[in-house]
Amino acid sequence: MTIEEILKLGPVMPVVTIDAAEHAVPLARALVAGGVRAIEITLRTAAGLAAIRAIAQAVPEAVPGAGTVLTGADLDAAADAGAKFAVSPGATRDLLAAAASGALPYLPAIATASELMAAMEAGFTAVKFFPAAQAGGPAALKSLAGPFPAARFCPTGGVEAKTAPDYLALANVLCVGGSWIAPREAIAAGDFGRIEQLAREAAALAR
Repeated sequence: MTIEEILKLGPVMPVVTIDAAEHAVPLARALVAGGVRAIEITLRTAAGLAAIRAIAQAVPEAVPGAGTVLTGADLDAAADAGAKFAVSPGATRDLLAAAASGALPYLPAIATASELMAAMEAGFTAVKFFPAAQAGGPAALKSLAGPFPAARFCPTGGVEAKTAPDYLALANVLCVGGSWIAPREAIAAGDFGRIEQLAREAAALAR
């Protein structure tokens, strides 16, 4: 799948931080049961790559991706672990070049028009808008639609269940990213029933 196709799998893509790899499979099963398939698993913890590998092997309905990708080496490690896509919190020239020459669908992040121009120059028209709430929210995305009609966004950062519909109402937004679907404390407590319900509510949001 292309990154655009992955982002269109649902209105919300959970941004997940996993502290223990054994939580990965039950978490993914809960999300899929709630109607959420694309899952961004951050590489902020030592368990990140192992979690991606476990989900890729045990939950075929899920589409696990690697988040907090910072370098070309991170891209390679994510691909080796079985990630289906990669997401970064920003984008450097080297990272854009590595992603453009690699096979892993990649979502670079931008916060300004100049950063968007750099990403598009490198061949990426789908980007993460981060940190969305702090960078101007839906109003900023409306402003970017005029000069950049081909750009498509996944706003992430400060997006919540109550504000997600404001983003999803925009034609240039493919989905939103958010951590509220799979709270870190709920994962650590093994409260996967709560996560399934949150996923079900998120999947029902109108795009």
